[in-house]
Amino acid sequence: MKKILLATVAAVGMVGAASAADLSARMPVKAPPVIAPVFSWTGCYIGGFVGGAWGQDDATTYPIGANYGYAYKLDSSVIGGGTLGCNWQPVGSQFVLGLEGELGYMSLEGSAYNPLLGAFDTSSTKVGDWYGMITGRLGFAWDRALIYVKGGAAFVDVETALYYPGFTTASSSETVATWTVGGGIEYALDFNWSIKAEYMYIGLDQTYTNVLVASPTAAAYYDQEVSGIHTAKVGINYRFGGGAPVMARY
Repeated sequence: MKKILLATVAAVGMVGAASAADLSARMPVKAPPVIAPVFSWTGCYIGGFVGGAWGQDDATTYPIGANYGYAYKLDSSVIGGGTLGCNWQPVGSQFVLGLEGELGYMSLEGSAYNPLLGAFDTSSTKVGDWYGMITGRLGFAWDRALIYVKGGAAFVDVETALYYPGFTTASSSETVATWTVGGGIEYALDFNWSIKAEYMYIGLDQTYTNVLVASPTAAAYYDQEVSGIHTAKVGINYRFGGGAPVMARY
């Protein structure tokens, strides 16, 4: 009797195990959630650029106290250099905040003779050979596309000079700290590399007084004015850490 009972229990157990295995094989298994990277502009970057610069207005020279003067154009200049900065994009937000430093080459030059004195009185101005910027950025992103405005401080080297036969050559050289504002658009090629196009205006509005001296009792005083500078550039940036992607679940 015991043998029959044990055989029955074993048979029932085997049938139950087979049924459970078959049921498990036929039951649908829910797929794990898909984890996809979402692009983020957060991270620090280094980049380079090339472009051009040109003056807003002509440079001017005129004797102090006189109601006349003369103007001359500054040649446009190729610009090029590098940038270093960091962005922060809050999770779930399309706004991007950033801080950027820029250092580059720029050289705008011009000179002219005084039309009243012919080829005797020469005036010259040079803006460059370098400039720098420290700016804040505020952008709005559509995934990998970013449009932004930026503004802050600019630093430009300005040189002016006057020459007249019989007088000492008068000149001045100064690194000017002023303001700059502009904006641009940037597009990320992948999580590391991005390209950009940007315009910046440097608010240079300076007057320099130069004195031509022939003797203790003979001197001529002139003012030389330099106005703002427009810059336009294209560049490429490399972002460290792959743009800090955020993982989204679907």
